[in-house]
Amino acid sequence: MDAQGRGRAGDIDPADQWVLNPDTGEYELRLPPSAAQSPVPGPRGAAPAPAPDREVPPQRRRRSAPEEPPPGRAGRRRPVKKKSRGKRVLLWTGGTMAFVVLAGGTAGYLYLQHLNGNIQSVSDDGAGTGGFQKDKAINILLIGTDKRTGSGNEGYGDTGSAGHADTTILLHVSKDRSNATALSIPRDLIVDVPDCPTTQEDGTQKVIPGSSGVRFNTSLGQGGRTPSCTMRTVTELTGVTPDNFMVADFNAVKTLTSAVGGVEVCLAKDIDDPDSHLKLPAGEHTVEGEEALAFVRTRHSVGFGGDLSRIEIQQQFLSALMRKLKSNDTLTSPSKMLKLAEAGTEALTVDSKLDSIGKLKDLGLELGKLNTKNLTFTTVPVIDNPAEKVKATVVLKEGPAQQVFDMMQNDVSFTEVKKKESEKEKKEAAAVAARLKGEQSEPSEVRVRVMNGGAPAGSAQQELSYLQTDAGVTKSENAGNAPAEVAKTTLEYAPDQADQARALAEILGLSGAAMKPGESVTNSQGLPTMTLTLGKDFKGAGVKLDAASAKAPEDLQKSTADKVECAK
Repeated sequence: MDAQGRGRAGDIDPADQWVLNPDTGEYELRLPPSAAQSPVPGPRGAAPAPAPDREVPPQRRRRSAPEEPPPGRAGRRRPVKKKSRGKRVLLWTGGTMAFVVLAGGTAGYLYLQHLNGNIQSVSDDGAGTGGFQKDKAINILLIGTDKRTGSGNEGYGDTGSAGHADTTILLHVSKDRSNATALSIPRDLIVDVPDCPTTQEDGTQKVIPGSSGVRFNTSLGQGGRTPSCTMRTVTELTGVTPDNFMVADFNAVKTLTSAVGGVEVCLAKDIDDPDSHLKLPAGEHTVEGEEALAFVRTRHSVGFGGDLSRIEIQQQFLSALMRKLKSNDTLTSPSKMLKLAEAGTEALTVDSKLDSIGKLKDLGLELGKLNTKNLTFTTVPVIDNPAEKVKATVVLKEGPAQQVFDMMQNDVSFTEVKKKESEKEKKEAAAVAARLKGEQSEPSEVRVRVMNGGAPAGSAQQELSYLQTDAGVTKSENAGNAPAEVAKTTLEYAPDQADQARALAEILGLSGAAMKPGESVTNSQGLPTMTLTLGKDFKGAGVKLDAASAKAPEDLQKSTADKVECAK
């Protein structure tokens, strides 16, 4: 905004009106007389809201001299406890575009309403979980489209694009918020897109037919598919159901990077890419706006020149953006935080469960708990499509891909997260680990009955067949359905059956936490036996059940958001 514009009552930048109150350590909205008489921006498309009829907050009052302390009490006055700088920073941060929660009377409320008016939302059509929850792991689907709407985007590629899923990241945040995984899904990955029930603009329901063996990016835009169709495709592919989605087009990269004053990136070599319009020498650079968009779009000049190489440079860019968002330079700047709020609410389309600044703030606060060193960026393991002579698409690298999906489903970190444990927690962990230590019976001596407590129908019989035929546990039987469903598979046994329990745990890959010392029951022959209850975590006959012992594939390329990497 120019100097002349600032003089007009209706063009006052709210960011310039927030001042630090040295008494409280908090920022307060203080409008000059000209602003107090002028309208405050209201929701997009609505008439400006009238300014509140109130006086401008007075300047800080001069304090009178303090009274003399009583004799003998001098020097014993309790010092005023100031808010820590960290707490003041927390007032301005939440983790994403929802960092800012404005307060400060009616003017602040009206500005919040203005931000709410910026937010565009569409239905998830029942494809999600119903929205993230604070006490559970969070899965957010981030979709970057190739839609070329907006000023300045006419020169990029197909201007008639309906907006496909050009860049897709499934962000998984652990239940305890100690770690997160950002899993990139290649746009050229061959997948099955399921049927997609969709709510039309007129409120009617329509089912968009699915497709088999097509590019992942066609899960959005193709045939009128909405973000909910991409949600369903991700669930079909990974087994993880997203809680919410956020969709961004080309303008998002430009406006968000400009809002924070640019993002620092690094190039290992000179790049001159006429397709993306990126021309930069090797070394470190601060990019924003058009140049930032060119950086995330370049692919022919990095790596092997394909979409997988572009994914790597985008992950490096997002790592840099995350570091900038969490830097003191951003968090302590009211002006930048307000610009972020404006840019974020205008650039993103979210699902209807995130359709207010309050809901985005709650999500931002959860994401803000993350330490960037425990945010891992990785990509779905893939190989070139063997059905093609000219390699244009990729398919899953089945074993490693399933390992990655299982880790996300079971909330297993891709980084080593050291947690502080109390003495009580340490003792409990030691007791659980001790259940696996000791002698083991021969498989032929193990007696167990198998019950289905939430696994797919027929699982108990399938697991029984595996135990008898492949594992040698011949003294086993199917006991039908459990009295109630359970989330995790458990093995209950009496103390004198511990050696049998350890043997079965070894065969099935059970953790010590899955072993429940208790009582035995009798089997169909009237003999004491253990009870194996298959929970919702059951993956199939013979599949190891200990999710905590899962490890990322050895050749999986991954990086963490705290490290600066140079694009090669």
